[in-house]
Amino acid sequence: MTWTLDGPGGAAVIRAAQAETLGNESVSLRLLLDASATHAAASALRVSLRDGADGATPHRHHHSSELFYVLDGSIELLAGDTVLHATQGDLVVVPPELPHAFAATHGHHGQLLIVITPGVERFEYFRHLARIAQGHAAPESLLDVQDRYDTHFLPSPAWLQARQASTPPPDQRAP
Repeated sequence: MTWTLDGPGGAAVIRAAQAETLGNESVSLRLLLDASATHAAASALRVSLRDGADGATPHRHHHSSELFYVLDGSIELLAGDTVLHATQGDLVVVPPELPHAFAATHGHHGQLLIVITPGVERFEYFRHLARIAQGHAAPESLLDVQDRYDTHFLPSPAWLQARQASTPPPDQRAP
């Protein structure tokens, strides 16, 4: 439940206990504020990633910037053709049109606050991802909603190479 204080145009507030949570043991999303709650100023969510878990595959937004603030742990973040390593307290802002992706660094967990500005109604996008993860929708169904959620997927050899390079050999992985 979101509250708007001081009438129309007031501050938007979401209490932690009321935020919707989606995901599984590897990736958890806490949906904080969507564009409709912020007068389209921003959309915000908190993402928790277990050891080495992938967050978002390479994509770009035509209309919005995306802010990644590392709350805890270690994150790999694609920005263009560069893969950055970010840790607690680091902030990365990706402008519109720049390809990006994120994941927990192998051997580490990660927690992020993600803010998209200007805001796009994206909570239904994350619910759609949850349906895909549960087998209730096909992964290809995301291609039909790219424009609606301003999330356009693309290949990234730099991201693929970085993620493969940082994966420990099978004999060195935890059981």
